[in-house]
Amino acid sequence: MVNINVCERKGRSVRLLGSASGSLARVKLLFTPLGILAGLLAGFVAKKGFERIWAVVDDEKPPQAEDREASYPKLALALLLEGAIFKLVKGMVDRGARTGFASLTGSWPGEEKGDEI
Repeated sequence: MVNINVCERKGRSVRLLGSASGSLARVKLLFTPLGILAGLLAGFVAKKGFERIWAVVDDEKPPQAEDREASYPKLALALLLEGAIFKLVKGMVDRGARTGFASLTGSWPGEEKGDEI
């Protein structure tokens, strides 16, 4: 069971941190469900985005590595676009979820710059 101390933070939001020891683990525990939902949302948005962009590139469906008839250049373009879109959308959604979580709780759900791992 995780004990969380809730205290006022500048009169508008709450801070969900206990003592300094173990606080990062608590924040990660609280952020995990939000991170999972954000990841699922990012995957859905990225898939739809890739499909719309590929429709501009080609009238056919994007080639898959298993497709025997797929040409290497077309396959490489499809994989490159898909990977770039997924990485961009996932990173932006993850950053947005972390920023929102931090503004609500006053705690960043991850390593701060300069923190030792």
